[in-house]
Amino acid sequence: MSTDHNGTVAGAQQLPEGLVTTIAFPTAELRDTIDARIVDHQQSRLRFVVWSAEEQSPGLNPETIDAVVLPYLNAGPTIERLGELTRLRHVQLQSTGYDAVVGKVGAEVTVSTASGVHTAATAELAVALTLASLRGIDDAARDMLQEKWDHIHRRSLADRNILIVGAGGIGNAIFDRFEPFEVKQTRVATRAREDERGSIRSIDELDALLPAAEVVVLITPLTPRTKGLVDAEFLAKLPDDALVVNVARGAVVDTDALVAELRTGRIHAALDVVDPEPLPAGHPLWSTPNTLLTPHVGGDASAFHPRIANLLTEQVRRLGRGEPPLNVVELD
Repeated sequence: MSTDHNGTVAGAQQLPEGLVTTIAFPTAELRDTIDARIVDHQQSRLRFVVWSAEEQSPGLNPETIDAVVLPYLNAGPTIERLGELTRLRHVQLQSTGYDAVVGKVGAEVTVSTASGVHTAATAELAVALTLASLRGIDDAARDMLQEKWDHIHRRSLADRNILIVGAGGIGNAIFDRFEPFEVKQTRVATRAREDERGSIRSIDELDALLPAAEVVVLITPLTPRTKGLVDAEFLAKLPDDALVVNVARGAVVDTDALVAELRTGRIHAALDVVDPEPLPAGHPLWSTPNTLLTPHVGGDASAFHPRIANLLTEQVRRLGRGEPPLNVVELD
C-alpha cells in the first residue's frame, strides 16, 4: 500500500481476524464523551474502559484490552506500557504525527493517527507565526513591557517567496491560507507530482529551491529521512533574512545548527516545536536573536475537541463492526 506525505495509507487496511470488544480511553472524561455518542454500543457488545499511565478503571485487567486511544499530551509514559496489553490489536493516536509509536508495537497491531483533526489549528498557527515574525509583533510585545515605542520598517508577507516542506493535509491547508496574501508558493514532498493546487516538487530538489526561499514552513512528518533535514548545509543555502517556521516536529531541525545560524543574525526562526522539548531553562534558543517560540500549541486549540470526538466516534463504530479504521499508517 502507498502512503501520502502524512503517512496515511492510500487504501483500506483490515484489522486482524476477530472483532474488537474492549476499547480503552486515556481518561474517564473522554470515555464518557464517546460513550454518550455510541448509543447502542454495537448491540451492547463493546466495552469502554479507562487505561493510561495516569488513570485506570478500578479492577481492570489490561490483558482484556483490544484497542487503546493514547493521550493527546504526554503520551510517552502510556506508550511505554503498551507491552502490558497482550491482546492489543489497534492503537489510536490523538496526534497527526506517529513517530512516537515506531518500534513500540508489533506488526499485528494497526496504528491510526488523528489526521485531519489538527489541520485547521496548525495551519492557523503557521500563518500567525509567519506574520508575527515578519512584522516584528514579538519584538513589539517585548517593547510594551518597557513602554518603548520603536518604529521599525518591516517586511510584509505580501510578495514573499514561500517554500512549504510537506504536502499532506496540513501542508495543503497552510498553502490555502497563504493564498490570499499575494505570495508565491512552492510545495515540496517526498516525490514530485501534480494535484488540484498545482505542482509539488520533490524533496531531492531542495538544494535548487532554498536560495530563493524567503520563508520556509516545515510541516513534514518525522521520519528517518526528515530527521535533521534542516542542518547547517540547508540553512547556509537560504538567503539573508530568510525565515524558518517549524510546525512539524522539533527533530526535523538540527538545533545546534539552527542556534549557530541564528547567532549570526543572518536568518530568523519562528518555532512551535523544538528539540529538545520542552525546551529546558538556560537553552540557547531562549536567547538567540530573531527567534520567536511558542510551546507546541499548534493543534491544541478549541477546534481540536469537536474534531477529535467526531474522529473517535467514527473509529469506535468501525472497530465495533470489524470495518477498516481510518488514517492507518505503516510504521517503518
